[in-house]
Amino acid sequence: MKPTIMILGSGHLANPGKDAFNIRMDDVLAPKRQSEIKLLVSQLKEFRPTKVALQADQRFAPEINVNYQDYVDGTYDLKRWEHDQIGYRLAKEMEHPKVYCVDFSPEHDPFFPKDIDSNLIDIDKFAMENNQEHLLPKMEDFDIPEGKTHHEEDGRVWIEPKKYESIIDMYIRYNQPEGRRADHQSYLRMSQVGIGNQYPGVNWVGNHWYPRNLKVFVNLTRITESAEDRILVIIGAGLVFLLQQFLEDSGDYIIESPLKYIKSEDIS
Repeated sequence: MKPTIMILGSGHLANPGKDAFNIRMDDVLAPKRQSEIKLLVSQLKEFRPTKVALQADQRFAPEINVNYQDYVDGTYDLKRWEHDQIGYRLAKEMEHPKVYCVDFSPEHDPFFPKDIDSNLIDIDKFAMENNQEHLLPKMEDFDIPEGKTHHEEDGRVWIEPKKYESIIDMYIRYNQPEGRRADHQSYLRMSQVGIGNQYPGVNWVGNHWYPRNLKVFVNLTRITESAEDRILVIIGAGLVFLLQQFLEDSGDYIIESPLKYIKSEDIS
């Protein structure tokens, strides 16, 4: 018998705007959204998780667990983050004593190579100056709902969805295998940015993206305590492909798909 892990690929419900292409989420604190989230949590509860792991740097574990305990005690109002709306709710319903933080930020790693091709850190700029724009991620590479696109001065792109999509349908879309493979393929294309002995794409993907995913995998192994563990990981959808690959290749886990539990239902 092996421990079981389920990876729930997620969007960012609080609109932090940290991705290349950001889908604008309406207010998840609105009554209808709250009903949809409660339904999602009730469906995820069928997985019977023994631990809930969040996409948060381990440095924040003390603060996050203080907030979680306050929520359990009725003195903390859930914020818009998926950590709160899904993670805290589910952990409380399962009567867990704590939640787990399994992400890792490279800028806090003393061994992170900060000087490799330092003049090529701006991959977008290098690609555009060397006729390699076709290797950069494009909106059509991702499963993004149809909507109005806004380009901000800082380079961020926001998409205002044209149609209303329920939280359940949203998470069904986030966790489709073909969408997660497309995410991964976009990183592999980006790794090809470079000329001659200059590899800015490889250096970013190889020194940032792969290590981050690998460290999330290692952090999950560190919170695995027995073969009876059933760990639910709530993490950005873009990280799902590599994390699942690492878990499967380890041979140490049984992987369950959230699509086994999430079912579309109408909410009046």
